[in-house]
Amino acid sequence: MNKTLFGTDGIRGPYGSALINESFAFNLGKAAATWLLTHNSSKQIRVVLGRDTRKSGICLVQALADGFKAKGVEVEDLGVVPTPLIARIVRDENLMLGIMVTASHNPASDNGFKCLGFGGRKLTDEQEKDLAHILAVLLSDSENKYVSNLVSSASYTLNLTRFTDAYFEALKSVVAGHLKGWIICVDTANGATWQTTPLILRDLGAKVIGLGDNPDGTNINFECGSEYPQQLQQAVVKAHAQLGIAHDGDGDRCILCDELGHSLDGDEILAILGMHLLSENKLSKKTLIATVHSNLGLDLAIKQAGGKVIRTPVGDRHVAEAMQREGSALGGESSGHIISPALGPTGDGAAAALHVIAVMKKTGKKLSELRMVMNKLPQAYIALPVKVKKPLSELKRLEQCIKALEVRLGDEGLVLVRFSGTEDKLRLMVQAKDPLQAEAGLKALVAAANEDLA
Repeated sequence: MNKTLFGTDGIRGPYGSALINESFAFNLGKAAATWLLTHNSSKQIRVVLGRDTRKSGICLVQALADGFKAKGVEVEDLGVVPTPLIARIVRDENLMLGIMVTASHNPASDNGFKCLGFGGRKLTDEQEKDLAHILAVLLSDSENKYVSNLVSSASYTLNLTRFTDAYFEALKSVVAGHLKGWIICVDTANGATWQTTPLILRDLGAKVIGLGDNPDGTNINFECGSEYPQQLQQAVVKAHAQLGIAHDGDGDRCILCDELGHSLDGDEILAILGMHLLSENKLSKKTLIATVHSNLGLDLAIKQAGGKVIRTPVGDRHVAEAMQREGSALGGESSGHIISPALGPTGDGAAAALHVIAVMKKTGKKLSELRMVMNKLPQAYIALPVKVKKPLSELKRLEQCIKALEVRLGDEGLVLVRFSGTEDKLRLMVQAKDPLQAEAGLKALVAAANEDLA
């Protein structure tokens, strides 16, 4: 077991599999406790746990907590809360660790663990490697099996505490004044934000029309949320709303919908926020952080406004690390992870939406107008199922095809080939000024990949 256990964004997989079960959770708690005690043996250690609305999360959190307690580590279970709230608590309380039990945008049959270290940031490669090594030793010992005795009915009601109060006040402060007269449609994916984001918007005076807001433990992300914006688009047009907001299952993503029913992804949100900060001379070093997956149109828009985009590998952890290194005030991913260090150390879907609303209020522009700051390059994309994730360096035909495409496209296009960090898939993407050129490039990549993988 090595670093790859953690994937792009934590440990994730089908509930009941070799990785996602109560025994694994128990040993993960013991391993994390051992790791923390190794570095902090002189003081009492406390960790916070949270979960999204998956039914399996109840037993997994209990097993995780039991693992920590077996090593004498104090545990506080916050129940159903968004991932960014856990990150904020770890940062503000100077804790060493918080763990969110979630599989993010995956279906309800999956679950997983997101580990947030000191400062509320995702663990580094080295930290994940150390933790995985301790965990592997524990899992190899047959005496470390765990049997859950938990008998509990599912509860998805938000537990209001001083932590949630502080979080709400921080987010509400993003918007100057109130939102009286605004109509906002909010799709919370039957997930962790089903109460938090609507509460914040209603406190600001907005009329909120809720979608995906009736979690039952099995319907998280089911045809709703940031992965399925269709119902949000229809709701916004029908309600004559100013905008729509969609989250993923754990609330660290945000996808928007303008008043005309057009969806905006993370790149467009970054463009709106980045251009606004540049216009006010508030984008530190005039630098915005994005990943290799972002549309090249983002780079062109920011460059034209006098700024620059630094790209990182896929994963908001890499974005956060680059932001800290560069001292940047804004970064994110096309998937909708938007990071604003002033509010929290990780992606926060509610914060991203409120930042855009603040720009709308300040400029007096509709969201359909603001989105025009960026022209997205045509993009062709596919995710090929794979049985084995071979090193890309061994896929010779694909490697040759990538190099040829990059030469042909030059600075006016982009090629991205990578294995998914959370699924058994090879992701292929081509951007070009001409959609036919993008489609032709993708077709060539698929043919080369199929030949290598056969």
